[in-house]
Amino acid sequence: MRALVRISAALLLCAGAASALAQGYPDRPIRMVVPFPAGGGTDSLARLLSTALTSKLNWVITVDNKPGAGGNLALDTVAKSKPDGYTFVMAQTDNVVLNPLLYGKLTYDPVKDLEAVSSVASGAAVLVVRADSPYKTLADLVAAAKAKPGQLTIATPGTGTIAHLVNQLWQNASGVKFTQVPYRGMAQALPDLIGGQVDMYMGSIPTLLSQIEGGKVRAIAVTAAKRSPVLPNVPTYTEAGIRGVELASVWGVMAPAGTPKAIVDKWNTAINELLKQPDVRQKILATGAELHGGTPQSLAELYAAERARLAPVVRAAEIKLD
Repeated sequence: MRALVRISAALLLCAGAASALAQGYPDRPIRMVVPFPAGGGTDSLARLLSTALTSKLNWVITVDNKPGAGGNLALDTVAKSKPDGYTFVMAQTDNVVLNPLLYGKLTYDPVKDLEAVSSVASGAAVLVVRADSPYKTLADLVAAAKAKPGQLTIATPGTGTIAHLVNQLWQNASGVKFTQVPYRGMAQALPDLIGGQVDMYMGSIPTLLSQIEGGKVRAIAVTAAKRSPVLPNVPTYTEAGIRGVELASVWGVMAPAGTPKAIVDKWNTAINELLKQPDVRQKILATGAELHGGTPQSLAELYAAERARLAPVVRAAEIKLD
């Protein structure tokens, strides 16, 4: 009986300490790490979320761009950070789901070393060419690739990203060969696309929407199951006669494993509340992304399910990075 009383008292003390921790949090600036350069879709979403949290909760959040190694540099940084609730990462399917399937060795384990906090949004990919490109449809590009195998170049935000995987699926389905040119994000690739150094670029709709609307590039097709509401005149790959090319990135906030549950729950509640706010919803939807939200567990399960679904796709595409 005495042992039971001591255990109960200890549990109450822990619960009280967790509650006090959450109430006093945060008392200093929080770092939000982004696995891509400034100016892309992941960066924009991270900054939108950080600004909204700062505005509505008076939190101070700084965005830290750490591009490189397909997002591994950023995720490794966060995985090895102190789990005190002051370091988070805007993760996405490209790095959390695909990297473990693509790389033989990682310096971190996204399942064991990172803690799911909340999903935020998702976005399909879109294929674009420069505004004055002679290629206007997927059929045009396939015909040109068959006439000149390996000569058409397609830029991506990096090797091993969703865009890279989509390109492999497209090539396999159409029996063509492109030369992939990996960049560290849209900001670096766009000047080369517009300047004619590369023929195509594949990136997320939120990343490229402003460039499409501004007339700098022309959208050819999207990887969604149905047309995007913000790009109603752009066909899907399936509509263009190329099946099996339906992929999207899911953005989710994650923290170092071991981050106090009270803080994870506080962030999860804050993000889900923000996603209900009309101004925040409008800003995210206007980028072409779809809203998510949910529990930490639902984000972890979503990434696990995607990893299982895409594993055979990666093997079939014979993509391996080391």
